[in-house]
Amino acid sequence: YLWRVSFIMNILIAALLGLVQGLCEFLPVSSSGHLVLFQNIFGINEGAMFFDTMLHLGTLAAVIAVYYRQLWALIKKPFQKKVYLLLLSTLVTTVIAFAFKDLFDSAFEGKFLGIGFLITAVILSLNEKLSHGKKDIEHMKYTESLGVGLMQGVAIFPGVSRSGSTIAGARFFGLSKEAAAEYSFILSIPAILGSLVLQIPDVAAEGLQGTDWGCVIVGTIVAAVSGYFAIRWMLRLITKKSLKGFIIYVAALGVLVLCDQLIFNVFFTNPF
Repeated sequence: YLWRVSFIMNILIAALLGLVQGLCEFLPVSSSGHLVLFQNIFGINEGAMFFDTMLHLGTLAAVIAVYYRQLWALIKKPFQKKVYLLLLSTLVTTVIAFAFKDLFDSAFEGKFLGIGFLITAVILSLNEKLSHGKKDIEHMKYTESLGVGLMQGVAIFPGVSRSGSTIAGARFFGLSKEAAAEYSFILSIPAILGSLVLQIPDVAAEGLQGTDWGCVIVGTIVAAVSGYFAIRWMLRLITKKSLKGFIIYVAALGVLVLCDQLIFNVFFTNPF
């Protein structure tokens, strides 16, 4: 009986982490920030690097499922401007990731989590005030793709939303809401692949001994399915409705986390 309870609890935790990864990867609330938050509040640790890697594969599958037509067009004609734009954005993000690796590693301990959520609230608020651009991706300048890559680099900090930052950056440079969302989500593919590549040495060192395959499968499937619906929902929100609900949510979350960090120290230590 106790074994069954433990098994069910592990499956539920895996499903919860998969849901958090899938939803928050594409909604403008920061997936890394929420995973750090859940780990500190509930004492959850994803444990094996392999499990974390599989969650990322789940979200990768979600993007491919939504944008497979656009991706196939890029594969058939790899020497086109859209590919070069995506490569430039990815290059900037990669340089930032390696240049500030130690800073990002310390940030994943939750030191700047409250500030990160508040930065997301500011970015989303600015996004709401931007005028309606009309450019498609093909009319984007190469220098502008560097700017979007810079925004994605900043979003490595837990609490800073990658999708929110890159969509706001693309819209700042005049892209339409639809084009900005498409560029942001397709840009997530090399970002996710990059994080997977960086995890390979840790997975190899850790090995797969003791891996709970039931939890891995459940977490991956939940991440993929929730990620797919999160993208679809985000596309409707960004084109037809407002992101004010997300602004209120991440701002409140940032204030609560900062209060705990600076005053209560229940889940987080004071970073200063």
